Amino acid sequence: MTGQPLRDRLALVAALVGPLLVALALVPFRTDLSRTNAALVLVVVVVAVAAFGNRVAGAVAALSAAAWFDFFLTRPYQRFTINGGEDIETAVLLLIVGLIVSQLAARARRLEVIAVTDAGHLARIHHTAELAQATTSADAVVAHVRSELVELLQLRGCRFEYGTLLGRPPRLEQDGSVSVGRRCWDVARGGWPDGEIELRASGQGHYVGRYMLDPTPGTVPTLQARLVAVTLADQAGAALDTAGRPAGG
Repeated sequence: MTGQPLRDRLALVAALVGPLLVALALVPFRTDLSRTNAALVLVVVVVAVAAFGNRVAGAVAALSAAAWFDFFLTRPYQRFTINGGEDIETAVLLLIVGLIVSQLAARARRLEVIAVTDAGHLARIHHTAELAQATTSADAVVAHVRSELVELLQLRGCRFEYGTLLGRPPRLEQDGSVSVGRRCWDVARGGWPDGEIELRASGQGHYVGRYMLDPTPGTVPTLQARLVAVTLADQAGAALDTAGRPAGG
């Protein structure tokens, strides 16, 4: 976890420990408390962790909640085994709902950060949404976002690749962080890493292409600017997904 923001590190610890502690607290009441209500309590924990941390912490919390629900709150107790069909269904639903709400909570955290930024950032998002609604050309939206990214992040250049995942370049993640391999890069301290930066564009939850960012040496984009960039890329991804074809195709 070295290199991660303190808040995200604490959220990951909470994701691992929180559901365990709550499940233990529910043990004295497990014979009287319905499995559905117990699962709902654990979902609340998942939401809290995701809202405080990020998508990774939320997903870990969902997995942890499902595991400890199985271990402590379903028969046979203290075993990772479920015999009852209804208990199996509840455990699966707990995992699925936990994963979904963790994504929504993490996204709400990201949008909250954007909401406190300046009007110029909000205007970029608004103008891109208007363009996507006014035109049937996914190419136009992709090109518009490319120019917005160059200005927003003070890039030397930017290009779009449809459906390409060659190599492992540094990546601008959904939460605004930058990863180099498996390591989180401290943009605030060191600026952009060397080379092009990958910013993926997704539509309806699946990958459709990526922007390759060519940073200007010495520039240090704010977290708010990086989050806006992620949102713009997702708008381009949604336009491509709606069009059902590659950019330039």
